[in-house]
Amino acid sequence: MAEQRTVVTSREVSARLVPDGTHISIPGNTFVNLRQALGGTYTVTINGNMARIDGTDADAIGQQPLVLSFPPAEPDGSVRIDDVWTALKTIYDPEIPVNIVDLGLVYDCILKRHDDENVVQIIMTLTAANCGMGPVLVGDVEYRTAKVPNVARVEVDLVFDPPWSREMMSEEAQLELGMF
Repeated sequence: MAEQRTVVTSREVSARLVPDGTHISIPGNTFVNLRQALGGTYTVTINGNMARIDGTDADAIGQQPLVLSFPPAEPDGSVRIDDVWTALKTIYDPEIPVNIVDLGLVYDCILKRHDDENVVQIIMTLTAANCGMGPVLVGDVEYRTAKVPNVARVEVDLVFDPPWSREMMSEEAQLELGMF
């Protein structure tokens, strides 16, 4: 998105403040300044604060929404691990145009049952331990993973051992960024 512009929300929409990731709700018929579209999310300013709106809610700001598509839910109520990885691949680092899986930020994805609910545990890292956008990225992971059929809860464990390095990126990501 080259130009910034003011838009009016067509409905109430969830957002996360940048950089701390605090959830907010932007009411319908509210003026926001659309600042950036990157990696399937939209950065807006509202009342002097920056906030990110997920691409699945882009219709609220007059943009084409991202549609996460999964096969029909398993009748036994289980979660397909492939669906979780599909959702994770739709999440992009806020500053790098590569998804977090190909970037090598997701170390593991574990399905478990707790209190008769399907819980997805994501073990991941950031490109730098002091990344100011970490809470926003974690929020993206929670939000998109929760859209997978039969997922009741998402737990994100942010770890820094082993530390991320560019060797963790897929070859495709290295090519995309001119590092291969």
